[in-house]
Amino acid sequence: MPRIPTGELARYLLHGNLGRNGCLRLQRTSSWAKKTPTPKLLVRCQHSSAAPPQDATASTPIVPFRKQLRDQAKQAKESGKKKKKNNADNQTVPGWELTVGIEIHAQLNTRRKLFSPATTSFNDTPNSHVALFDLAMPGSQPVFQPATLIPAVRAALALNCDIQRVSRFDRKHYFHWDQPSGYQITQYYEPFARDGQITLRPRDGIAPQDGESIRVGIKQVQMEQDTAKTTAQPGGMHWLDFNRVGVPLVEIITLPEIHHPATAAALVRKIQLLLKAVDACVSGMEAGGLRADVNVSVRRSDDPSAPLGTRTEIKNLSSFKAVEDAIIAERDRQITLLGSGGVVEGETRGWSLGSTETRRLRGKEGEVDYRYMPDPDLGPVIIDDALVRHLEGTMGVLPDAEADELVQSYGMSARDAMALMQQDGGARIEYFYKVLGQLRALIESDTASAGAVDAAGTPELLAANWCLHELGKLAETSSDLEMTPDGECRVPSSDLAEILFHLHQRRITGRIAKELLWVIFRGDLDGKAVSEFLEDEGLWFRELSDEEYLEIADEALEGEEKVLGDFRHVKEGKKKAYPEGKLMFLVGKMMRAGPEERMDPKSAARVMRQRLEEVV
Repeated sequence: MPRIPTGELARYLLHGNLGRNGCLRLQRTSSWAKKTPTPKLLVRCQHSSAAPPQDATASTPIVPFRKQLRDQAKQAKESGKKKKKNNADNQTVPGWELTVGIEIHAQLNTRRKLFSPATTSFNDTPNSHVALFDLAMPGSQPVFQPATLIPAVRAALALNCDIQRVSRFDRKHYFHWDQPSGYQITQYYEPFARDGQITLRPRDGIAPQDGESIRVGIKQVQMEQDTAKTTAQPGGMHWLDFNRVGVPLVEIITLPEIHHPATAAALVRKIQLLLKAVDACVSGMEAGGLRADVNVSVRRSDDPSAPLGTRTEIKNLSSFKAVEDAIIAERDRQITLLGSGGVVEGETRGWSLGSTETRRLRGKEGEVDYRYMPDPDLGPVIIDDALVRHLEGTMGVLPDAEADELVQSYGMSARDAMALMQQDGGARIEYFYKVLGQLRALIESDTASAGAVDAAGTPELLAANWCLHELGKLAETSSDLEMTPDGECRVPSSDLAEILFHLHQRRITGRIAKELLWVIFRGDLDGKAVSEFLEDEGLWFRELSDEEYLEIADEALEGEEKVLGDFRHVKEGKKKAYPEGKLMFLVGKMMRAGPEERMDPKSAARVMRQRLEEVV
């Protein structure tokens, strides 16, 4: 087949130009085209001598193929944005009511397993921390480890539960390779904590439809064993790590009082925050230390007295986004099924990240299927009131109280306060407190600048902004911050406090402070202190005098009669709103005209505003 001429191909690829017949074609017509009937749409492209149909080229302009692709991509992008906007209110479906209950399994922060002396392990060599009872060896007996009760009670107290003086263990029978004994030891009939509650607010991320707050009841909190860790391998093989068998868990069971997917995700997030605050939980969802099962049902909203619909359970959700997305998908599936005359079956379903629908795993087991029975090898657990009072008195500050203090005393927004508390598993807020304490001490000890104008905001907001946003940029664009649980990272708190001290006292500019943060993060200080590095590199801020600012302001005002007219109209009362945008335009001209390293935008704005009052 003859090739397309290079010149014609180049004009099409580089400029989108087509031949006079409106297509990229060969100069002569193939014999196939002469013998074979051609669809009407192809006639124009294959027959150069034939006149084009009147309805093809007379009114429709020729659109290059490349432009068609660009237009399609643009339309797809716009439709995607529009779809996202329409789905912004995906918390409700008109005519239907969603009901959700959640079961949360959290690994307790203990050194021993629940019923064996084996140590807990999460990253050690597989099957290296296993006792005889963990493998259900004949003759082995469970021995309750009392120390595991401490973090469990702390977790229940954080959820406002009533601690039961007497609780007992039960056997939950089922057969699976991750449970060698054929049953799990749990507390089905007599759990150690009941009747709790948790309050969620907009700052926790609840759905707007829930208003200013929503209270969700906690039915019970029970202790139970974890199962072995299963890792799937190619060829249908599964590897089992029995280090996790017998690791103590608390199962937190809520009442079915949640009606919006976002609120369900907010509840799981809040419970994780509470468990970490009281040091009850090993790790969060991101590390596999907390998992959630959600029970979903729907019913028509026109009859509130009608019983709840048949529920399905979605197992082992491992992220907050998965909780919300899985509930939305299962709600929509049930509504579609009921709307078409079908029946929702009680079953266990699964969810994969990135999916758009849940998948069936198995039929839903009931109490009879599990054959619950009291464990005959374990006696009751007696919790003394003195222990409960001691743990209540040593709980520390809980997240709600801490968030209130950050907002009310430190002036943070609710969003920043929650983000600071949740980053790095709670380590970022510890880092913030260290930085703030050292910053305050530096400011108080600096008698030479007592009474200096605060140009960078209060120490609290300055430290919060840098600990949250500027450090966040480092983590996004580079490697991990390597934040430790006690609140230290690759940028030592003392170094950041010194940077913020010089910024607060207007001894360095914001640009220099950000560049210096990167220098410390990369470890390029070469053993020097922050002040020594600034001195050696000549980075101290030596600000212009007001007279020098005025000279630059006059230069920036030259030729700006139209802009000056807007300020005159305000002064004469012809306009009410002060033209802040025009002021910033003139300040920008000043910053470009003068030595930027010696100029402060706030000082430039102050001088420019003063000069405008004089000239207009």
